[in-house]
Order: sequence, then C-alpha cells, then structure tokens
Amino acid sequence: MFSIRFQRPIVITGHARLRMVERKVSDEMLLEVIDLGETRYRDETHLWAFKEFPERNDNLVCAVVVLENAVIVKTVMHHFSIL
Repeated sequence: MFSIRFQRPIVITGHARLRMVERKVSDEMLLEVIDLGETRYRDETHLWAFKEFPERNDNLVCAVVVLENAVIVKTVMHHFSIL
C-alpha cells in the first residue's frame, strides 16, 4: 500500500494486522483512514488518523501512525474518542 496523503509506502506491524482482523478493518478501510481521515498529531512524526464509517456502529476507526521513511501503522482501534 502507498499513502497519497503522506507520499510514503505503508507498513503495517504484526500487532496492527492482528487488530485489523479482530476489528474487521480491511486494507481498503485502513487506507481510507490514513489518506482521508482526520488527524491529530502528538509531535512531528506520531499521530492518530481516524474516520467514521456510517455502516459501522462501533464509533471511529483509528490508526496510530509513525511517519518515518514509511507510514508505519502500529495499531488499529475502534471505539476511539478524540476527547
């Protein structure tokens, strides 16, 4: 996968891949979260990307991301709150 927004390849950690399976988040959904979702930066390279999917009833889907030479997805959450 490649992020148009960040102009980097996307690397999904094993932990994030397991969470995607558990939470029924497809590669397509993850890419949509990364490229089209809202973002909240913790610092220059660490951020949360999140997006609501109306067909899901479990709140926002969120990816915890580190921007380095690639977009590294560390985990994937649902029931995410921006508060």
